[in-house]
Amino acid sequence: MTAIAGKANTWETGLMLLLFNNTDFTLVGDAGGLRGSASAGSLYVSLHTADPTEEGNQTSSELAYTDYARVAVARSGSGWTCTGGSVVPAAEIAFVVSGGGAGGTVTHFGVGTSTLATGAGKLLYAGAVTPNIVVSTGVTPKLTVATAITEA
Repeated sequence: MTAIAGKANTWETGLMLLLFNNTDFTLVGDAGGLRGSASAGSLYVSLHTADPTEEGNQTSSELAYTDYARVAVARSGSGWTCTGGSVVPAAEIAFVVSGGGAGGTVTHFGVGTSTLATGAGKLLYAGAVTPNIVVSTGVTPKLTVATAITEA
């Protein structure tokens, strides 16, 4: 018989804090644990017109319009709020206003490693956007502080 175990809440929260807030996750492996980066940097939020899937990258179904760019969010408490295995943006994430072009309906968002709108980048997390955002000329897409990423 094979048993499948879930992650403990302390593990989920510790990983989220390490990734999103650059906070050391102590007592994992040794007293120093998993260490944050010397320079925290940012994660890059992208918008998608379909689920980029677990096999995808940041360009999978990525929204396209004139002046579209991914938004950098600092890997710190000023960028993300982590509690109980979940993370939300610390403030609204506003994208550049659509200057025209294809646009589309945003159904998903992604968090990844690449700042370039054309760079594949590693997609770390993706999730649904509810309600969907219809983007056309003059629209500024925004993700609210209710946009949650949850470890399961």
